[in-house]
Amino acid sequence: MTSSHGRGRLHLAAALDRPSAYDAGSYVDAARLAERAALDFVTLGDGFARPGPDALAVLARVAPATYRVGLVPTVTVTHTEPFHVQAAVATLDWVGRGRAGWRIEVSTTEGEARLFGRRHAAPADALWQEAGEVADVAARLWDSWEDDAEIRDVATGRFVDRDKLHYVDFTGPHFSVKGPSIVPRPPQGHPVRVVDATEGPARAVAARYADVALVRTAHPAEAAAARAELRAAAAAHGRDPDDLRVLAALEVDLADGEYAADPGHGGGGPRPTPRGPLYRGGPVDLAELIAAWHREGAVDGFHLTPAEPRRDLERLVNGTVPLLQHRGLFRTFYPGSTLRDHLGLTRPANQYAVAGGTS
Repeated sequence: MTSSHGRGRLHLAAALDRPSAYDAGSYVDAARLAERAALDFVTLGDGFARPGPDALAVLARVAPATYRVGLVPTVTVTHTEPFHVQAAVATLDWVGRGRAGWRIEVSTTEGEARLFGRRHAAPADALWQEAGEVADVAARLWDSWEDDAEIRDVATGRFVDRDKLHYVDFTGPHFSVKGPSIVPRPPQGHPVRVVDATEGPARAVAARYADVALVRTAHPAEAAAARAELRAAAAAHGRDPDDLRVLAALEVDLADGEYAADPGHGGGGPRPTPRGPLYRGGPVDLAELIAAWHREGAVDGFHLTPAEPRRDLERLVNGTVPLLQHRGLFRTFYPGSTLRDHLGLTRPANQYAVAGGTS
């Protein structure tokens, strides 16, 4: 795979966040809409300081009602047990038949820390260092079952080949985990790990462990610089930089329908806001923006958050995406069945099977 992957294949994802929505039906409908447009994946935000249903549980409900679209919940790793987090994400991958991702997030406030009562809040640097350890041990636990570890031999009563289960024996500054996992190796091997790499401490974790890095910026030059930095850092960690997808994260307000973008947005470009970069305009100009940034090699694609969930997702699916498809920039169908297939990522080899390790 060449370094021009990003310019050769455009990746698109959308957020399903729906404030105050607790019924599963609204999330199912939104995910199906995104799937109709062949989007790579949908995300659902979560956090200890925000009310709402558990994102991973919601997408586990969405999984059997969809077929191809990737499902990426936010799962916060601060104050939670790494063993339980990886098992939950692996379970989502099984329920979704190889379509799970995991947006890794940390919890920084003292108020959130008090919800658990285990420790005080910590600086972002320390929290993201811990998050990197969680990402590392999760991959080890996903590999702790070899792909053919399950026997299910009714005659002998043997369910699993114990020689193909492995202790991970992980010990780090923040926790230790023995393993193996309680969940067989996920269909994708490793569910896709997503990190918002806008800030420095998170960027280091993204470069080392993420499959998809999100960058929030209103300027394509800044996005291109972040992409170059992430790819170089990934290579320094011994990774193939072509195994990292960098997506620009934008909030999109498509209330103006087919009208031109708001003049304050620079003729179609996004502008900074306290919440992050915001594009306001119509689906046509949004398609032009996406095409331009991708053509310039600034990013491998976009993660779009609708300002008004139903309206803007519909205009994205019915307006922007068909324009990109018509220009041959975005696919019209899913070429594979897993989220890794959509992103053009290979299924990782099992580190214990490859090493010929013993349990």
